Amino acid sequence: MSLYNEWTNYVVDYVKTNGEPAFWKEYARIETAIYSKVLTNLDGVVKGKIKDLAADHGVTDVQFMGFLDGINESIEKELDLENMNADADIDMKINFEKLYFNMLESKAEYLYSLPQWNAIFSEEKRKEIRDEWKASKTIVKEHKIGRNDPCICGSGKKYKKCCGK
Repeated sequence: MSLYNEWTNYVVDYVKTNGEPAFWKEYARIETAIYSKVLTNLDGVVKGKIKDLAADHGVTDVQFMGFLDGINESIEKELDLENMNADADIDMKINFEKLYFNMLESKAEYLYSLPQWNAIFSEEKRKEIRDEWKASKTIVKEHKIGRNDPCICGSGKKYKKCCGK
């Protein structure tokens, strides 16, 4: 069984046993510990065997796979998580802008407010990324056709007398 399958089974079992809020509380604690250490590496490179990286961060292989699952969309080249085991070598480069954006997207305030971000981005840069994230959520309403406007079909009639009937 792949480590990724073990991770998904772990999540399901934990939620069934302890409930979803308990899982997120525990996972937030684990993620905070890992990110606190990972974000101190300013080149954004994480490499090594999964089991060794997990031991360095004080978590199990399965919990470290959860971290990899969460960060996978924020790295330069996504990992093939489903085919990895504890002995798999990983070599990933974190795209910090994408990571910060994705943390905003997942509403993980406990992560995007970590003090380690101060060494990576200035407050202005973080505000720029937040503004970009907010703009991605803004829905722009298209121009509404008024009933007395010319019809969009080009007939020359008013919309209310043509396609608006």
